[in-house]
Amino acid sequence: MTTTEAGAGAPSTEAAGTAEAVPEARADVTGAADVPQGGHEHGVHGYHKQKDEHLKRLRRIEGQIRGLQRMVDEDVYCIDILTQVSASTKALQSFALQLLEEHLRHCVADAAVKGGTEIDAKVEEATKAIARLLRT
Repeated sequence: MTTTEAGAGAPSTEAAGTAEAVPEARADVTGAADVPQGGHEHGVHGYHKQKDEHLKRLRRIEGQIRGLQRMVDEDVYCIDILTQVSASTKALQSFALQLLEEHLRHCVADAAVKGGTEIDAKVEEATKAIARLLRT
């Protein structure tokens, strides 16, 4: 089975809609509940302009994963499944790199313009994200 075949069955919008996580608000020291979990403000993120393309890409990856489930269910040869796992992993890694680039170009660049300690925090945050990606 090829990568295209595994992703051919596009998932329903209902299934894709369940994958989106909305950060929960948490109270800060003063008791305000407008800071989302993770400490990031709501607003326009680096991926905003390509949001539709990203969602389309993630749905395609979801289709690849569903294809893996079908392959196992249908007792497909191990190496063929591993080939598909490799393709799915590469697709996720490619998505992660695109998202990281957009974060650097938008969020980190914006922090650099503002200056102060915000740039240090954004660079540290990006560095940790890169480290997590390298561990995978």
